[in-house]
Amino acid sequence: MKRTSRDIRTANRYEVLRQIIAESPTSRQELAAATGLSLATVATLVGELLDLRMITEVGFEDSAGGRPRGLVAVNTSGGALIGVDIAETYVHVELFDLGLNVLARAEEDVRPSESLPEQVVGHVATAVGSVVARAGVEGDRVLGVGVSVPGQVDRATGVSEYAPNWDWHDVPLLDLLSEHLAHPLYLDNPLRAGAVAELWFGAARGRGNAVVVNLGTGVGAGLVLGGGLHRGVSNSAGEWGHTTMVLDGRRCRCGNHGCVEAYVGARGIMLHLRELAPDSPLLHPGDQTATIDALARGIASGDPVARRVVEETARYLGAGVADLVNLFNPEVVVLSSWVARTLGEPLLHAVREAVTRHALPRPLASTGIVLSPIPTDSVCLGAATIALEGALDTVGQKHGGRITPPRSRATAPSP
Repeated sequence: MKRTSRDIRTANRYEVLRQIIAESPTSRQELAAATGLSLATVATLVGELLDLRMITEVGFEDSAGGRPRGLVAVNTSGGALIGVDIAETYVHVELFDLGLNVLARAEEDVRPSESLPEQVVGHVATAVGSVVARAGVEGDRVLGVGVSVPGQVDRATGVSEYAPNWDWHDVPLLDLLSEHLAHPLYLDNPLRAGAVAELWFGAARGRGNAVVVNLGTGVGAGLVLGGGLHRGVSNSAGEWGHTTMVLDGRRCRCGNHGCVEAYVGARGIMLHLRELAPDSPLLHPGDQTATIDALARGIASGDPVARRVVEETARYLGAGVADLVNLFNPEVVVLSSWVARTLGEPLLHAVREAVTRHALPRPLASTGIVLSPIPTDSVCLGAATIALEGALDTVGQKHGGRITPPRSRATAPSP
């Protein structure tokens, strides 16, 4: 799709604020050098961000022989953002200042019997109310709430089109949430949220092309192509977890057989452990988190069963990552989400070895494979950043210098 001048301006605004967040305090001249934009363009965008009170002037720096350069920094007290990570077994919520520093966290357990949309929405509303209260933030200072839900979503209408973990079909999720929350709401899924977090703050920052592999209960790939998030024509790009790895293989929860997710997602790892050692104390039936935690401890202590399960998982994962390397020729592949974080370096090293066996040498030579460096919940961070992008996209809809985003049931920021 051809980018409009508005799309380009919005992308430039994102890039300038990204750089200010990363390098505060900084000068307009440094911003121009870092972003490749003209000094005049940077000056205009900085002016807009100052008007919106997202950034503030913080004095001057000396320049050899010239006029002192004005410095700007993030106005951390200029508003708050909330990220919501809805998963099969939990709802995790974090509240951030405008520098994307975490001010408060809350988590609600989601039991298997609580899969109705109204029940999940209740958990979200409770957790959001909790972080707002804990942070002592006035409701009108919350610039937006980014909500990540697994599966396929229509971010323009706020509809969860298909969530396989709960068999949701066409659930008007943001409509339901708006009955409890008065803040602007933005919907996406963890693949996009994780990629946005890496693009702004993680291993994809400053990269033109990156793949962020989400390894959790679900599996997928967020794609950064040409310096921006790639969504596809129906916001469905990245469903790599449901590509076929083994013909007539394990049944996947999507209904097909042999999907990548069936072998490298938390369920697939548990199944492999059960097949290999059904009586293993590492196996905690019905508890994915406890099982993956036990495998990580087993690897650290030299348990042969744990080592074999992780190595076998890495074989499948490495073959799938090699496909991504061959297809997209990225600068970096980031292993993200809770399974990757828990299994850590042993998984990473085994995956690198497997990718080397399967990927074409030329694209692989240009690709780094790393664990996500983001120390917090990357999906929450990405969801909050999507809300920040939405707030930035409302430039012009401001009153008295404060952002006043539309309080609609769903607001879709520009690509």
